[in-house]
Amino acid sequence: MENGKTGAVLVIDDEKTNIIALMRILSPEYTIYAAKNGRDGIELANNYLPDVILLDIHMPEMDGYEVFRVLKDSEKTSDIPIIFITDLSHDGDEEKSLALGAADYITKPFSPIIVKLRLRNQIKMLHQLRMIERLSMTDQLTGIANRRAFDARLQLEWSRALREETPISILMMDIDNFKKYNDAHGHQQGDVALQWFAKTSAELLKRPGDFAARWGGEEFTALLANTDSAGALDLAEQIRKSVEDMEIPSPDGLAAKITVSIGVNTRTPAKACSVNEFISGADTALYDAKNKGRNRVCLYGDD
Repeated sequence: MENGKTGAVLVIDDEKTNIIALMRILSPEYTIYAAKNGRDGIELANNYLPDVILLDIHMPEMDGYEVFRVLKDSEKTSDIPIIFITDLSHDGDEEKSLALGAADYITKPFSPIIVKLRLRNQIKMLHQLRMIERLSMTDQLTGIANRRAFDARLQLEWSRALREETPISILMMDIDNFKKYNDAHGHQQGDVALQWFAKTSAELLKRPGDFAARWGGEEFTALLANTDSAGALDLAEQIRKSVEDMEIPSPDGLAAKITVSIGVNTRTPAKACSVNEFISGADTALYDAKNKGRNRVCLYGDD
């Protein structure tokens, strides 16, 4: 977090004195954004995606409950925890806030220690949830993304490519004769080979839009956003050659070798083409590479 801050907080409150008070309390520890009405607050939430939102209930034009519903109905901001700001003179605010699904509430006038503790609790829980989410999206053996993470990323990039009418490519990569490798060197050494393959292939994916994942077993995949078939084939060949040249250390001191077959598919998404067809094309190209002798790259539709 920038400047040693531990999180970002958006304050939405129509009273300037409340914003100033909260900024004074929280700014030493958090990056603070502020809005004086609900509509501006929603815009800031979408632009900055803060870790936590402090939302005043009683505001003119658009009250806190309405702002809350808009934020929770948006896929982009639905997961941001919201703490309602209320005062003791409004009976029922606490019950209604929690019933709606608010993460917590704080009351006016503000107690600095209570405000800090409630924010710290939310930030701590948020960090724990993010850690759990990261672990659930990571292949524990190789340290790269797993199938679940790949599926999520593919949906995102496919939608973007469909919207922007740009090409997208996928590589399906399978280590050749991996069962024989395991039988010859042992399953522990097989795990080492998978780790080396993941590291070598992931290092060649240098652009921010490139995404590597373990598909399952000895099969891996790479998603290349805004990449035509020529660019995808070039990268696939780099991966194939690097794996062929790779020497995997083993306990007996002898370097073990593996090779990989790669299937490539490139599409500019259209409504008539589905994600499943996109993946299936890469699988078909992978089988073609296997049938033609392995340790090679094949492009789907390239007869």
